[in-house]
Amino acid sequence: MNTPLAERLRPKSLDGYLSQTHLIGKNGPLRTQLKNDIVPSLIFWGPPGIGKTTLAHIIAHETKRAFYTLSAINSGVKQVREVIEKAKKGEGLFTTKNPILFIDEIHRFSKSQQDSLLGAVEKGWITLIGATTENPSFEVIPALLSRCQVYTLEPFSKNDLLQLLDKAMTEDRQLSKKDISLKETDALLRLSGGDARKLLNMFELLVTSEKGDKVSITNEMVENKVQQNTVRYDKAGDQHYDIISAYIKSIRGSDPNAAVYWLARMIEGGEDVKFIARRLLILASEDIGLANPTALVMANNTFQAVSTIGYPEARIVLSQCTIYLATSPKSNSAYRAINDAQKMVKQTGALSVPLHLRNAPTKLMKDLGYGDKYKYAHDYAGNFVETEFLPEEVKGTDLYQPGDNKREKALRQSLKNHWKDKYAY
Repeated sequence: MNTPLAERLRPKSLDGYLSQTHLIGKNGPLRTQLKNDIVPSLIFWGPPGIGKTTLAHIIAHETKRAFYTLSAINSGVKQVREVIEKAKKGEGLFTTKNPILFIDEIHRFSKSQQDSLLGAVEKGWITLIGATTENPSFEVIPALLSRCQVYTLEPFSKNDLLQLLDKAMTEDRQLSKKDISLKETDALLRLSGGDARKLLNMFELLVTSEKGDKVSITNEMVENKVQQNTVRYDKAGDQHYDIISAYIKSIRGSDPNAAVYWLARMIEGGEDVKFIARRLLILASEDIGLANPTALVMANNTFQAVSTIGYPEARIVLSQCTIYLATSPKSNSAYRAINDAQKMVKQTGALSVPLHLRNAPTKLMKDLGYGDKYKYAHDYAGNFVETEFLPEEVKGTDLYQPGDNKREKALRQSLKNHWKDKYAY
């Protein structure tokens, strides 16, 4: 059997593993845990083709544990229970340590399938390692998530991918026999979408398609020989990220026609309705916000609706919300405000709460001046009285700047009337 290049180059140890130094570097948490022979249940979150499965295999190899693997695409509760029973009985070569159960694409498991793992993880019959391309906070049930450490794997850099190609040319037993020249790499890297597995398999295809021992890789050669199916929608690949990006940018840019087109691309590709609806929720606050607060209500109702009815009817709800958000006035003032506020907090540290704003539930606190001289806004005309609400060190800082739209222009005038020249309104 002809083993693919990506499989032939799969590293067997942490030292041979490319990238993810924040996890497996000299003082990385995962390397430290393995040194101490500690393997908690883990969730690896990151884009496809960056080594989640490989890392799980390395963990099992370096800690000498039995390794079971399931794919969420073709496994159900029955298969999960069968593996758990094997683990409980100690079937396999190693019986002194918890075996590892690796579940690829764990985000595709239903709630009942994930529930079936809970008891085995709690009792220590298995150590679970799950891999997901989706945010585990949304896709993994809280009870299971709380029992796992989540590690985020970062996308490969251009340098990482070039190192991988160099490794293929110098270390692979088949490719190292050829005289390969990488004249140009832009097309190869672009078409791989940062997926190392796809990159290596494309590279092998290009090299083996050339007659003779001399191979010269150019952008033109790559584009001519690597067939692209740009219409196909790959939920686990770069199309997934590119099309959702185009969709969000079309709504942000107030183009309902383009937005509905990209929505149709995702629907035809079978994209998860909740994934689309979650992005609409984020956009409703990030890009529309106070210009039209009803947008968030609309997006939230959309999320609830599509979660209940699913396809095919969910497409109508998604279309309605998409067009509503695309044609809505836009403002990112709330997004900018919280970004600036967090930046200021990081720069200024934990500043003391002014005494007049502090809670005073005890007599001692009252004696210390907590809550003293606080002015209750509802006791004053217009339910407003000028008071300092920020710490002394940052007073007068205006973090919220209203956007250039009808509603926020009115808000700007209201704030100006209240605060006069205190803030730059």
